[in-house]
Amino acid sequence: MPHQTPAMIALADSSAFATGAARPAARITRRRHAAVLPGFGTSLAITSLVVLALIVFPLAVLVLRAASLGPAGFLAAAWTPRARAAYGVSLSASVIAAVASSLLGLLVAWVLARVSFPGRRILDALVDVPLALPTAVAGLVYSALYVKKGWLGQWLVPLGIQGAYSYLGIVLVLVFVSLPFAIRVVQPVIESLDRDTEEAARILGASRTQTFLRVVLPAILPAVVTGFALSLARALGEYGSVVFISGNMPFKTEIAPVLIVARLEEFAYAEATTVAVLLLAMSITLLVIVNTLQQRLARNAQ
Repeated sequence: MPHQTPAMIALADSSAFATGAARPAARITRRRHAAVLPGFGTSLAITSLVVLALIVFPLAVLVLRAASLGPAGFLAAAWTPRARAAYGVSLSASVIAAVASSLLGLLVAWVLARVSFPGRRILDALVDVPLALPTAVAGLVYSALYVKKGWLGQWLVPLGIQGAYSYLGIVLVLVFVSLPFAIRVVQPVIESLDRDTEEAARILGASRTQTFLRVVLPAILPAVVTGFALSLARALGEYGSVVFISGNMPFKTEIAPVLIVARLEEFAYAEATTVAVLLLAMSITLLVIVNTLQQRLARNAQ
């Protein structure tokens, strides 16, 4: 055995100490990584229970009750001429309102995120008023404004613009209730944009329009699509504000949620259930399509 100097012995002891200390440290690290969320199992169980109890179970009961009618009974109850007209009014008005909310929301979000002016905080707070205000109040206010003798109707009706008890009134109140979703989704994304990239584009000779279309818009487009999806979902299921301003005229201004309530008042529970299921299927299909588009845009932006 070769002779070990004191330096060699000290080096060996320090290596052994380091190796022994590294093993507990590695175990501690593994334990920390294994328990990133304390109580994860409990929180997952509570989350699953809440989702099942509040979302999945009620929707499953609705679908099963409609399925008990059989294919022929379901089609006869859900696809009447009046129901088809209501689906058309609901879907078309909701899409128009969602598009308008997305465009207006982008403009308002840009102003709130990029422009400083007196009263900005007040305007920022007013954006959330439709979320806290009962939608029935919005319907009453809009109908009072746009009737023939209302503050706005007395000027618009002689021009042929009928806001109350019309398709236009439905679109207006749907924009009112869905606009905050479009604004609040886009606003934080605009605030987080790197302005150095925009300045670089301007220095390289890009105009303001080119900078917005080629630099800013690709970065915020996924958020705009998300705002559109939320606005569409909100508008498609709206009832409280529309019932006061639409007039609820079958084949003209009657929307699907109003038809569901009308069928319940007539004790036609089967038809009300089938209309609700078909409206649910339309909502889920539209959300899946829009969310798929939003994910593709997000991947392309990366």
